[in-house]
Amino acid sequence: MRTIILGLGVILAVVTVPPTAKAQSSDAPQVENARVEKKALDGPLAAEVKTWAAKADGPQWLGYAVPQMGRERMTCCGEYNGSWRNGCEHCRLEDRDHGTNMTSREEEGTTKLEAPRSIAVLFRAENRRVTKIRVVSMECSLDAGGLPFVWLSGVKPAESVELLETFVRGTDLDAHDDDHISHGALTAIAVHADPAADRALESFTRTGEPESLRKQTTFWLGAAREKAGLAVLEKMAKSDPSSDVRSQVTFALSVSHEPGAVEEMIRMAHDDQSSHVRGQALFWLAHKAGQKAVGAITGAIENDPDTDVKKKAVFALSQLPKDEGVPKLIEVAQTNRNREVRKQAMFWLGQSHDPRALSFFEKILTQ
Repeated sequence: MRTIILGLGVILAVVTVPPTAKAQSSDAPQVENARVEKKALDGPLAAEVKTWAAKADGPQWLGYAVPQMGRERMTCCGEYNGSWRNGCEHCRLEDRDHGTNMTSREEEGTTKLEAPRSIAVLFRAENRRVTKIRVVSMECSLDAGGLPFVWLSGVKPAESVELLETFVRGTDLDAHDDDHISHGALTAIAVHADPAADRALESFTRTGEPESLRKQTTFWLGAAREKAGLAVLEKMAKSDPSSDVRSQVTFALSVSHEPGAVEEMIRMAHDDQSSHVRGQALFWLAHKAGQKAVGAITGAIENDPDTDVKKKAVFALSQLPKDEGVPKLIEVAQTNRNREVRKQAMFWLGQSHDPRALSFFEKILTQ
């Protein structure tokens, strides 16, 4: 397993799965330790959930399945025990200490999963209101802690998105509601394979929405929404008035696998009016590596008017693979005209513990 990102309550990882893995085709996930009732939805989803929650004096769960964005992605429930080679394994729904683990599968050879995948969207209600929203892949087995569990069939994805939007819109995600209802709803929307999810996420990025919501939405646009997500991120990179939000856009671009994401990061590193944003773009470019990224970083060292941005670019060089970064740091330490930039390059060379850096220091000291 190769971990990519840890942040925003989410772990992104890459898991190697045998090419024989199959998408689960059952109508409901495996639910244990629960009093399960299965029923077909016969009216609007929002009305069904509202009625169910209004009757929930004690804790109980309700869930349904919708198509999942990205065939090669698995969403688990924060109980990583050392190996995901056999899938998500077990989700204990009543555990309070949990997050969301999103994994992207790198399969051996060229074999692809044969069927569309689905996710289970889960609501917990107590004291006549929804108190928690979670989302897991259908492969995960669920332990409901002995509580009632209603499973709905026949739910339309667009209706699901519309319902989840009501738990997100206008929310200050920095407020951290007790069970992170809005966070769970945002995550669930992001992994819906439906155009309604793209429209909802784009609406959360409007400047009238709280800054915390815009920032966290950028993450999901990059991590889950593919081409449509990149288009919104490119728009935000140019038009969002908050430098903090645009800084988060650089991070979201770094987790996107879409062609064009690196080019937009380079543009931000060069053109954004905020030195903070330019510096963050350089930092995340270093994690993408590649010749385009190296060129943007070295270009900032030479041409950015802000010394602090130049220093951040030097740090970005130190984050590159050593065969790319160390020679560039030596070059900067030898030739850059800015004394502070040269000092920064020398510092990071010292931290590299690379034999080439040692030889460089020996040469300087013996001259």
